[in-house]
Amino acid sequence: MNTMTTTTPALAVPARQAATPRCAPAWRAPAALLVIGCAACALMPDQLGLMTRIFITALFVLSLDLVVGVAGLATLGHAALFGMGAYAAGIFALKVHPDPLVGLGVGIAAGAGLAMLSGAFLLRYQGFTFLMLTIAVSQILLNLAQKARDWTGGDDGLSGFVMGPVMGRFDFDLEGRVASLYALAVLVVLFYAARRIVDSPFGLAVRGIHENRARMAALGTPVFARLWVLYTVAGAMAGAAGALSAQTNAVVGMDSLSFALSAEALVMLILGGAGRLTGALIGAAVFTVLHHTAASINPYHWLFVVGGLLMLVVLVSPAKAWAWLRRRAGGVR
Repeated sequence: MNTMTTTTPALAVPARQAATPRCAPAWRAPAALLVIGCAACALMPDQLGLMTRIFITALFVLSLDLVVGVAGLATLGHAALFGMGAYAAGIFALKVHPDPLVGLGVGIAAGAGLAMLSGAFLLRYQGFTFLMLTIAVSQILLNLAQKARDWTGGDDGLSGFVMGPVMGRFDFDLEGRVASLYALAVLVVLFYAARRIVDSPFGLAVRGIHENRARMAALGTPVFARLWVLYTVAGAMAGAAGALSAQTNAVVGMDSLSFALSAEALVMLILGGAGRLTGALIGAAVFTVLHHTAASINPYHWLFVVGGLLMLVVLVSPAKAWAWLRRRAGGVR
């Protein structure tokens, strides 16, 4: 009896530990992104403009992944949030103060505010109705930007503002070193925040809503409130991407509110795989590099390459492709 009494607890501890799932720390993927981004900037100093564009696009697609991949809300009007942040940051720099970090905060607030206001109405609908309403919101903002020429510059775009140094010390240079590292730093911080949100109980509840909305509602989950909060967070991240675009390019065009930008972001998300966050980064990098390379070779027919790649992704999902590569790598001796 004494032997059984002393050994039972000892056996129970390893069993309990084995049953506990092991999750990768939330900082691991952002840290890897920081290392890869810095290495890319260091190894390709003549492509810093392209690197900056990749980082900004990746942040925009990451915000879209929260809406489409995590929450399961199909949208083709996500550019409205991006453009809102871009115009807010540009107007703030032109008329109020050129500080980049303050302007970034203004862009984040503008994107979050638009998402909060529009989401209060849009999220009451689902499916095709929600999809069409997001397009309608984007087109309304596009029309307003065209009409408000005194503020937005209309079809000529918003320009004439010069950004101040980052943190009062680092001036934007012609080579793009400060711009690329600034965009990378913002991407890493917001990627970490997105990872923490998705892995939290709140994020798991949103994934549950994506899988079965009726069941989560029956369990007492406030479905609308959860989706509204996540949509606002996604709007803040899209606004940050728009603000970075305005600050690093010193110009905001009407294309920042265009339907084409929303469609391209969705294509990037499909290329990388929705719902995993890292897929948004991979898809944005692949699409941007492919666009840059194919357009430089043939500026008129580069979309054929993108179309073929999309067909390949539809026929062979990224998950199956990664599994095949792992099997091939495991078979090499």
